[in-house]
Amino acid sequence: MWKVKIGLKYLGIVYIVISAFFFALMNLFVSMAGEVPVMQKAFFRNIVALVLAAVMLLKDRGAVKTGRGHVGDLLIRAAAGTVGVLCNFYAISNMNIADASILNKLSPFFAIIFSFFLLKEKPAKTEWLAVAVAFVGALFVVKPTFSAEVLPAALGVLGGLGAGVAYTFVHKMGKAGVNGNLIIFVFSVFTCLVTLPSLIFDYYPMSWQQLGALLLAGLAAAIGQIFITKAYSKSPAKEISVYDYSIVLFTALLGFLFLSEVPDWMSVVGYCVIIFAAVGNWYMTLRRDRKARGQSAADGAAGNAAGSAAVNGQAENAENAAAHAPPEEGEPPEGSFEGNESGKR
Repeated sequence: MWKVKIGLKYLGIVYIVISAFFFALMNLFVSMAGEVPVMQKAFFRNIVALVLAAVMLLKDRGAVKTGRGHVGDLLIRAAAGTVGVLCNFYAISNMNIADASILNKLSPFFAIIFSFFLLKEKPAKTEWLAVAVAFVGALFVVKPTFSAEVLPAALGVLGGLGAGVAYTFVHKMGKAGVNGNLIIFVFSVFTCLVTLPSLIFDYYPMSWQQLGALLLAGLAAAIGQIFITKAYSKSPAKEISVYDYSIVLFTALLGFLFLSEVPDWMSVVGYCVIIFAAVGNWYMTLRRDRKARGQSAADGAAGNAAGSAAVNGQAENAENAAAHAPPEEGEPPEGSFEGNESGKR
């Protein structure tokens, strides 16, 4: 039986592309649920994630303890994530799903901005440039006008902003050792509690097809979350996150096959500009990282060389000192008669 060995980096890429496919499926199923209210869609999407995260936490009781001292961060992440999901679902339900997906993928660029203001991390100049380019691309997708038609696209951008804040706090808590399943659980509970009143007091009767679509959306999102977690456990985010933009290709294809959606030329230009900004930022990040590693290696080599020179110098000094040291008591000087005579004997 043939066995194929895949490096961890490439395995991470495979996993993140699989996750992008399942998140694209989630977008498709949410759109196929039709006129079901956004609150109701969000509830059923998150109830599946809630159950799966609860099962994971039950298997790892110690995970809950990692959240001590981070309750505020967990709640801010949950609130921002909920805003992101609701805005994204509204966009998906009212515009081309590929357009909605690319606007949601502005989240990494918003994360750069919020990491500067909230975490005091200083982005490189190229990262600020990537943010500016990405927002120019977003204008092609949004096509801003002074009419209500722009509302879904505007909320799509707001959804990306909410996700960007959420990712910023996930990054902060990840560095502090907070368990990922706990973060997902708190987010899912928060979203379900926010959307539950609408479900109770303004329930929209659903057909079996609509209910099935929403449950499949929740399942697809859960599988996507599993694979994206696997991806980032195999490879650093800076090396593989750009492949997450494959979701735009998947949603465009699924939208064409199942919803007969075809993006207009301005949207396609916007996709290309945003993805170009993401790829450029990814490339420059790797380049800076390689340069830093090279400089570190050079500094280490210089330090080792200096250390070796110091050791050699100490050894040479010791030899010189030994050569000029006076003879010990009872020891004949080198070249003396007694020494020569003893040598002859």
